[in-house]
Amino acid sequence: MLPSCHKLFVVSAIVAFPGCALWGAQKPPQNPPAGDPEVAIVPRSKPAAEAQRARPDIRIDATLVLIPVTVTDPMNRFVTGLEKENFKLFEDKTEQAITQFSSEDAPVSVGVIFDCSGSMGSKLEKSRLAVAQFFKTANPEDESFLVQFNDGAQLVQPFTSNLEEIQNRLTFTQSKGRTALLDAVYLGLHEMKKGRNPRKALLIISDGGDNNSRYTESEIKNLVKEADVQIYAIGIYEPVGSRGRTAEELEGPGLLTEIAEQTGGRQYAVENLNELPDIAAKIGVELRNQYILGFSPVNRARDGKYRRVQVKLTPPRGLPPLRAYWRMGYYAPSQ
Repeated sequence: MLPSCHKLFVVSAIVAFPGCALWGAQKPPQNPPAGDPEVAIVPRSKPAAEAQRARPDIRIDATLVLIPVTVTDPMNRFVTGLEKENFKLFEDKTEQAITQFSSEDAPVSVGVIFDCSGSMGSKLEKSRLAVAQFFKTANPEDESFLVQFNDGAQLVQPFTSNLEEIQNRLTFTQSKGRTALLDAVYLGLHEMKKGRNPRKALLIISDGGDNNSRYTESEIKNLVKEADVQIYAIGIYEPVGSRGRTAEELEGPGLLTEIAEQTGGRQYAVENLNELPDIAAKIGVELRNQYILGFSPVNRARDGKYRRVQVKLTPPRGLPPLRAYWRMGYYAPSQ
């Protein structure tokens, strides 16, 4: 039982369905309804208007690095309403002064990476619905593109603000061929360079590991570390005991988890297809419930080296243990 001054209120966030460069947090309603387990709100000690506002991307220039952070409680609900003093930020184990702090929603450039390989046949319908539910959480100023992959990866729909265009494209998707997952991630990161919003994310929907890409796992992991793009993945897997799981499919969860967590995102494993739409909507809400921490690095060397970032929480007294997700690091400029 929490003290009354730190009671966790619940906000309706997930769309009901029958059956980490991201981002800002949704502002809680005046009277948040009870019963929805998705967003926990910590009462603010200061008016939200007093918070410093920052452009919520992840980049480094001469003076400022911006890191998006998601915070969850033991029930995996998103925790909003924390203040700057509830965070500590370190670069290569050296504490940094947080000079920018914000928790507001802002437009996102999103790439959908959609698996249409032969094994996706029975999963396509629910996967299409998952994309539709994800888009229901979108900001009106968002833009998105669609990459589909089987034997190879193809940009099916370039960036558009009309999200129905992507859903219309998915209507005609057919299942065939092998799985060039890594090539699709490469194409998605390349296309993301054209995004107009500073906040950028990829949503991967796939049912297994890679078995047909030209790019290697190490090449893609290095590319992901360099890109200011947060990656979320929904892995649709056969049960562990299933005889139908190939060696690549067995490696799929580990591959997607490593790629996603490096960027501050997450991988969600799905065995029940009916869970797909709600999980996709949950990811959309997570993009809207993030804190942005900005700091001017103590280390001013422009050496092009990778610098590791760590975030520690100091939550208000009386709250349960909280968990933070953030981008693990960035490359310093080389000149």
